[in-house]
Amino acid sequence: MKNEKLKMLLGGGIIGLLAVFLVKQGNPGNMGICVACFWRDIAGALGLHRAAAVQYIRPEIIGFVFGAFASSMFSKDFKARGGSSPLIRFLLGVFMAIGALVFLGCPLRMILRLANGDLNALIGTLGFVVGIMVGLYFLKNGYTLGRNKKELQIVGYIMPLFAVMLLVFLVLKLEFILFSEEGPGSMHAPILISLVAGIITGILLQRTRVCSAGAFRDLFLIKDMHFMYGIIGIFIAALIGNLTFGGSFKLGFEGQPVAHSEHIWNFLGMTLVGFAGILLGGCPIRQTILAGDGDADAGITIFGLLIGAAIAHNFGLAASPKGAPLNGRIAVIIGLILCTIIAYIYTNKRAEG
Repeated sequence: MKNEKLKMLLGGGIIGLLAVFLVKQGNPGNMGICVACFWRDIAGALGLHRAAAVQYIRPEIIGFVFGAFASSMFSKDFKARGGSSPLIRFLLGVFMAIGALVFLGCPLRMILRLANGDLNALIGTLGFVVGIMVGLYFLKNGYTLGRNKKELQIVGYIMPLFAVMLLVFLVLKLEFILFSEEGPGSMHAPILISLVAGIITGILLQRTRVCSAGAFRDLFLIKDMHFMYGIIGIFIAALIGNLTFGGSFKLGFEGQPVAHSEHIWNFLGMTLVGFAGILLGGCPIRQTILAGDGDADAGITIFGLLIGAAIAHNFGLAASPKGAPLNGRIAVIIGLILCTIIAYIYTNKRAEG
């Protein structure tokens, strides 16, 4: 048991240090790793949105998928599977991206922001926990999107092949791929460093199964701290890294990198992410890792995140350091209502069955 706890703390600690290192190497502030932001940048690079400041094929994402794929193949965990309410998962992925981009970060970036003194992330964490609790209410009453089933092996290879395609686009810098010349999208660590850091992170996350939504779910539902040790490891290591070689620690609400201080929308944006995360069975980075080890349902969710990020920027939903726009606020409310309807239907569907 002690070894398991140590393994989770060390695994999370390595990820936290890698995130601080990536910022030192050129990634935007507090954005060593942000799965929602990185998929948003990839959506922009592929031309799915035209926000010129956030267009780049993030090698870290490619590395996450490669790492999860390699680790699952080596450990024989790789199983092609899918068929569990794919369109509902796609829709939840869309709104999970919108909630994250109103807050300006996925749950992992929320932890990294907090570890660098950004108290806006504390508000986001409270919202995230509330979203988890709401989701748990339905989970306890029988909510499920249904069991997945075994698929042909080729189905499990789709996301790893998609990651290979992204790597080719990135390295060859093909004419139709867009790259930011200024703003967060133009800030990045060297490709090889980002790719290697992503692969290490992908392997660690595939082996440990660390997931922010899963950590809080298990803590509240079955009083199990197993995954929470991984989250604690990420926070402590990132905090130590920021206070030492990171050199960027700043405690407070104002003047934080790529963040805003509209507390209600930081709270509600992450409430939406937490709620959707429980309904989906995992946060954005967990979905990315699952997609790498053969889970087609997670792959569908990732495509939902990609399209959600594109919608967020094409329709003026995404927040900026100035705050959350009106369209984004409306979208978060719609997302919360939609999640409630989905949770209600899929809870009562089981009860009737």
